[in-house]
Amino acid sequence: MVGDAAVTPGYKPLSRYIDNREIAMEYSHRYQAYPTDEVAERLEHHLDVHRQLYNHVRWDYENSPADDKPSEYDQNNNLPEWKQRWPIFAELHSKAAQATVARFHHNLSNLRKKKEKGYNVGRLTRQAPSEYRSVTYNQSGFDLDEKRGHDTDAYVRFSKIGWVKIRYSRPIPDHATINEVTMKKETTGEWFVSFGLETDDAVLPEKPDVDSLDASNSVGIDLGIQKYIHTSDGTTVDWLDLEDEYERLRREQRNLSRKAHGSNNYERQRQKVAKVKRHIRRKVLDYQHKITTWLVREYDAVFVEDLNVQSMLQGDGNARNKQDAAWRQFITLLEYKADLYGCHVVQVEPKGTTKECARCGVETAKPIWVRDHSCPSCGFETDRDANAAMNVLKRGFAALGLGWPEETPVETVTATGTTQFESVSASHVVETGSLSS
Repeated sequence: MVGDAAVTPGYKPLSRYIDNREIAMEYSHRYQAYPTDEVAERLEHHLDVHRQLYNHVRWDYENSPADDKPSEYDQNNNLPEWKQRWPIFAELHSKAAQATVARFHHNLSNLRKKKEKGYNVGRLTRQAPSEYRSVTYNQSGFDLDEKRGHDTDAYVRFSKIGWVKIRYSRPIPDHATINEVTMKKETTGEWFVSFGLETDDAVLPEKPDVDSLDASNSVGIDLGIQKYIHTSDGTTVDWLDLEDEYERLRREQRNLSRKAHGSNNYERQRQKVAKVKRHIRRKVLDYQHKITTWLVREYDAVFVEDLNVQSMLQGDGNARNKQDAAWRQFITLLEYKADLYGCHVVQVEPKGTTKECARCGVETAKPIWVRDHSCPSCGFETDRDANAAMNVLKRGFAALGLGWPEETPVETVTATGTTQFESVSASHVVETGSLSS
C-alpha cells in the first residue's frame, strides 16, 4: 500500500463547519488486533451484550406510540434505568452504550433517507449474533499506549475489557485527535481496531486557487468498463486481474456448499471463503490507493462523475466488474486524499457524458457495445470513454464557475481526429506503487 495513511473502506471522510468555515477533517486508521484468549472471550461477551442492548433499543422504539417515538437523547436518558432493571447492561461502559444507541438511530436515519429517495424499504430487524460484530468507544473509555510494544506494535485498552495488542503499521499523526475507537471481529474471525481521527484544517496543505486551474493542471476521470479509468489528457489504466482470486473463491464456495450447515467443518470452510473475499477487497483497495494517490499528487484538480452505483449494480450485465471497481470507494478515497495533498476533487453530473460530443456538444446515442465516439456533426472521433472523460473535465470547470479553457485535450487530438492514449497496465501500478515510471 502507498505510504500515506489509508482510509478505512466504507468510512467516508467528514468535515465540520462553524459559520460556514470548514474547521476539521475526520478520517480513520485501521489496524489488525491480536487479543489474548482471555481478552478475546471478554470481547465476545461485550459484543453480545451490545447486541442485546441494540435489540432492546429497537424494541423500545418499535413499541412506542407512533406519535411519540423516543429520540436518541430520550433513549440515552433511559440507559441508567435499563441498567438497574437489567444488570447485564451495567457491564458496559457508558460511552460505549451511548454509541450503541446512536448506532440504531444512525441506521434509522439512513433508512428514512432511502425511503425519501423512493427506495422500497422495510424496518430495521433484530441483530443476530453473526450480524453484530463491532463495539465503539466514543470520546472516553479507551487508551492508546504506543511505547508498550515493539516498534511495529502498540496496545489499546478498552474499559471493562482489557489491553489489546495491535500491529501498529503507521503511527497516529501528531496533529490528529482520537475521537473514537472501534473494535470489530471480521467474518474471518480476525479482530481489527479502527481509530476515528480529527485533523485541524490548519495543518493541511492549502488547495490551489481556483482561478489558477487550467487544462494543464486539471483532469477529468471516466470510470470505465473496458479500462479501469480514462483520463482527459491521455492515460488509461487497465483493470486489476482478479481471475485467479475468483477461481479460488468459486472453489472454496463449492466446498462450503458440501458441508453440513452449522457444523464445525462448515464454520472452518466459511472462514476460508471469507478470507478469500477479504483478499479480493484488499487487492482492490490497495490498487485504488495507488491510483488515487497518483491523481491528487499529479493534478491540482480532479473531476469525476457522481455515479449512482447502487442503481448501476441493479442493471443487467457487468455487475461483478462494477463491484470489483468499487467506484464509490474510489471517489471516497479521492476526496479524502484531496484534503491531505491539497487538491480539488469535484463530482459532476454523469448524465450524457458518453453521448455528448466533447468538441461540439451534439448528442449521439451509443449502445454499451459501441466503444468509439464518432460525432456526425463535427467529425470528432475518439474512444467512447475518452470522450466521456473530456466532458467530465468540461463540466468540472463549469461547476467551479470557470470558463472552458482555450487549450483542452479536445484541441490536442491528432491530425486523424483520434486521441492517442497512453495505456498503463495493472501490473505496473501494483509493482511501482504509482503510475510513475
